[in-house]
Amino acid sequence: MIAKSYFIFCLSALLFLSSCSTKKKVLTSGSRSSSGSVLTDASSARGKTFSGSRLDNYASLLNVNTKKLNPQLYSFIDDWMGIPHRMGGQTKSGVDCSGFVNLLYIEVYKGNLPRTSRDMEGIVKRKKPQKLEEGDLVFFSFGKNGIDHVGVYLHNNKFVHVSTRKGVIISDLTDSWYAKTFVDAGSPKI
Repeated sequence: MIAKSYFIFCLSALLFLSSCSTKKKVLTSGSRSSSGSVLTDASSARGKTFSGSRLDNYASLLNVNTKKLNPQLYSFIDDWMGIPHRMGGQTKSGVDCSGFVNLLYIEVYKGNLPRTSRDMEGIVKRKKPQKLEEGDLVFFSFGKNGIDHVGVYLHNNKFVHVSTRKGVIISDLTDSWYAKTFVDAGSPKI
């Protein structure tokens, strides 16, 4: 009986310790970097692999010249890529969409934003999707309660956000799910 209890305890401890990494890899069929982490679930990049430097990989994904990218922004994104969703979270053990955007703005743009996506939407200078620039905010409504999701626009319809199923990931505004739930976008007044 004691041996069985000890075995169950050891097995439980092993499972717990193996699941407590600070950065989890996202396991999807999306495009992967050479390190194996998923950069995107955008339909335009499915099956694509990335093998250059980190910044070159992002430039390739976004179809822009590396010189157009803010290295600090993509370093931040890369550091958070694959971190799982956790409602109310603001750490690398789990983060929600507005928490991620807040942390990104504090570190990359040195500005503070409201805590919720709905409140963030209230402080943006609105823009049409074709006028968006790197660092602008994009807002979505998945239900009947108005704005309930936010991401940061990158280039060529791509944006970084926290998916409830895939964690921090880059998606495409023109993919059907995001196109039908997209509500608003703009530059935050900070």
